[in-house]
Amino acid sequence: MNAPETLSRWTGTGSSRVPFWAYTDPQLYARELEKIFYGPQWCYVGLEVEVPNVGDYRLSWVGERQVILVRDRVAPKDRGVDHGIRVVENRCAHRGVRFCKQPHGNARSFVCPYHQWTYKLNGELAGLPFKDGVPAQDAQGQPCVNGGMPADFDLKQHGLTKLRVAVLHGLVFASFSEEAEPLEEYFGPQVMPWLDRIFAGRKLTLLGYNRQRIPGNWKLMMENIKDPYHPGLLHTWFVTFGLWRADQRSRMVMDAQGRHAVMISRRNEGGENKAVTQGVTSFKADMALNDTRLLDVVPEPWWKVPDPSHPGTDIMPSVTMITLFPSLIIQQQVNSLSTRHIVPRGEGTFDFVWTHFGFADDSEEMTRRRLRQANLFGPAGFVSADDGEVIEFSQEGFRQWGEGGETLCELGGTGTGGTEHMVTETLIRSMYAYWRKVMGV
Repeated sequence: MNAPETLSRWTGTGSSRVPFWAYTDPQLYARELEKIFYGPQWCYVGLEVEVPNVGDYRLSWVGERQVILVRDRVAPKDRGVDHGIRVVENRCAHRGVRFCKQPHGNARSFVCPYHQWTYKLNGELAGLPFKDGVPAQDAQGQPCVNGGMPADFDLKQHGLTKLRVAVLHGLVFASFSEEAEPLEEYFGPQVMPWLDRIFAGRKLTLLGYNRQRIPGNWKLMMENIKDPYHPGLLHTWFVTFGLWRADQRSRMVMDAQGRHAVMISRRNEGGENKAVTQGVTSFKADMALNDTRLLDVVPEPWWKVPDPSHPGTDIMPSVTMITLFPSLIIQQQVNSLSTRHIVPRGEGTFDFVWTHFGFADDSEEMTRRRLRQANLFGPAGFVSADDGEVIEFSQEGFRQWGEGGETLCELGGTGTGGTEHMVTETLIRSMYAYWRKVMGV
């Protein structure tokens, strides 16, 4: 089935019922790559702290295209203006070879092993063997030149594909499109304060990585983190120990286009509240920890924000889950901090890369606390393992049904917009309203 036929199958006007084929159709997925990941969106590629020195590089992804995040040399006159961060596609301009194989390292330049075309750190072609041919003699013994590139061959026209780069508070984003709006406008004034709250004025430190491959469509992870309905039902840890539950003070915030969102909540003390725990099989009233340090939560000064419901007062959210469409989730779950990078691998699979971080002024005790609490998350985390499993179950159900099925996403109605509670699926509906517009559905 071709792409226009695929797109015309979503006949309704709303976004509360997503057809199953939106998760399983390979042609639709190919269109997503072009319109979203390679289109006028900003995609996350890494943290500036991952490449601290000139020549440091790390491989990353924008959609299914592998890219190199690298720190370039910066002339003295440009320091303070140019951050030196570059993102180039890992694909030689000569014969298309994916030339960089080490996941990270330090390099003076990049050299393709096939024909030794050499590139500067900024992606410009520095040179290639036999560009001007090889001196030789013709049949009459006269000097001549064998081969070489055409006389009008211009090194400047044959560098690596350079992506647009924007760095915000140490977060690095890239785009293949010249039409992507400025980064802060892309996130919008509703979401930017929540990014500022975590990152502004702070130097990050790298604590470690987790990686997993999840057999589900990439959009399902965006949905999962925009969904406040499930945490107090699916996750035993959350509902039992009070880290995320329907009876907590919460807010759902989104940008004007509904693509990015923030779920905000404040931890309570756990225990039983029959209004939200009765009949919930994941709630375990008799569950206790062998190591209570996993709940050693210490409020941090930067948590404090003004309470929009009560002017003049502040609140201390212990959880903010920021989804930046299409590829990044930023987690603050109590003292645990991480970015989560979504890398699509086909219509039914994606890679999920967790980068755990702290701040340069953290005490040794706080660093240990962040690392301990990180055990709640990641591929085998006490919480996050549940999400990977139910996403797989979802994808299996979509495939089983075929063309006719659709999801039902109508908790809190069928409209879009922010709320002051978590008994809603509005953030998912808002994302799909934006997705439909971008995809032309």
